[in-house]
Amino acid sequence: MARVYNLALILKEASVSPLPLAKLTVRAESAASHLLFVLPAGKTLPAGLPERRRWLAVLKRRDLKAAELAKSPLAIDLEDGCRAACVMVDCDKPRFDRLTVLRKAVMLLLDEAPEELAIVPVDLDAAVVADAVYVALINSAILPAKKKKPTKPLKTLTVVASAATAAGLASVEALAKANVLARELTARPPNELTPASYRKRIRALAREQAWSVEEFAFVRLKKLGAGAFCAVAQGSSHQDAAIVRLRYRPKNAKRRVALVGKGICFDTGGHNLKPARYMAGMHEDMNGSAVALAILQAAQAMKLPLALDVWLAIAHNHLSPTAYTQGDVVTALDGTAIEVVHTDAEGRMVLADTLVLAARDKPDLIVDFATLTGSMVTALGTRQSGVFASEDGLAAMAVRAGAAAGERICVFPCPEDYDAALESKVADVKQCTLDGEADHILAARFLKRFVGDSPWLHVDLSAAGCEGGLGAVASKVTGFGVAWGVALLAEWLSS
Repeated sequence: MARVYNLALILKEASVSPLPLAKLTVRAESAASHLLFVLPAGKTLPAGLPERRRWLAVLKRRDLKAAELAKSPLAIDLEDGCRAACVMVDCDKPRFDRLTVLRKAVMLLLDEAPEELAIVPVDLDAAVVADAVYVALINSAILPAKKKKPTKPLKTLTVVASAATAAGLASVEALAKANVLARELTARPPNELTPASYRKRIRALAREQAWSVEEFAFVRLKKLGAGAFCAVAQGSSHQDAAIVRLRYRPKNAKRRVALVGKGICFDTGGHNLKPARYMAGMHEDMNGSAVALAILQAAQAMKLPLALDVWLAIAHNHLSPTAYTQGDVVTALDGTAIEVVHTDAEGRMVLADTLVLAARDKPDLIVDFATLTGSMVTALGTRQSGVFASEDGLAAMAVRAGAAAGERICVFPCPEDYDAALESKVADVKQCTLDGEADHILAARFLKRFVGDSPWLHVDLSAAGCEGGLGAVASKVTGFGVAWGVALLAEWLSS
């Protein structure tokens, strides 16, 4: 049997406090030193805008039209010493664009590290107010850093509105907390987030959220025949790798979904060692697992009527005398013999066995998340992520979820004839090819072998990190996939 944890077994685990978000309040007025005025798009400034004459004077001095605030927010200092920013939001624009301009406006204020920020909506509908709150909350958290003078986080976020507005912000706050969880885990340096400490963190989080935890440790996986996962994990002298399963079972669950995440805490490339340029940042190769974990947290907080199983493939890909090598032939959990072609294609190896475990329960849907291929980054850059779908309906749903969440998705084809490139003379399948052509498609074809007949989506997270921020997020680490995943689950439930 796999190693099983319940509450009695993990009570002694130390609780890990999440990064603090600003305290969200809704009041009729605020004395904050930093103010964000959010306006509907238009050719003129609304009559109800506080300090309207001052804003008009600044626009005139800078030879700007009011409508340009929908692209480039403006900040000024008021006579009483307050810092104020003004932005217009065009509801006819895609949500990604709306979140982007709100992020630009918020950062004009958060860059001064205030204790309190007040959002002052002027003639806005509730959806735009919610977006402004979401952007301010996710950027209020300070990602892990070791500095003598750490940046001070925002303590209070005030929305100047009626008390009725607060009722619609609970789900916004839940989604913001989930995004920050994914980004915080991803940003942890590799000497802090090892497979062992990551598993400990997950157990502590499971205790707090009342999830059940099941851990398939290395030794047990070896006995079970999970040769693909163990081939990667055996390169670490400390065998603390594991496949971790989390279960959430609400009483009103209508359907069952399995989320699978790649959790490589550091990827050297193995014997096919990465050069320094490409090894930098490889502690972020566990981002897919962080995204899956964060979606679980958000789904529970938002009370989605879904039974969720989250499978996290947690390991290192190290270079050592025991590490797997080119030419090895290993056998996956379902009996598939795999010829190892490149040791830096470890993600698809650990996911193969994890997908087999997830598919055995025959869930209604499987979604996997992974920073899987450089080929996807070459294809799309880092401003959107690629998706592969087992059905056309799922592909269309994935795109709609991206538009709704403000996280852009591009669907790629996955035709069978690509399998010819993965034919092996010594095994059932090659892990990859050496020429790297269309590797993102070949990786998807490889993974598809291990999901059985379950409907399946594969997300290659090329937008996990984007210099200068992306959409709602100002940091390089974006948490891409959390908002998309929640939007996908919500639509899938209603379909």
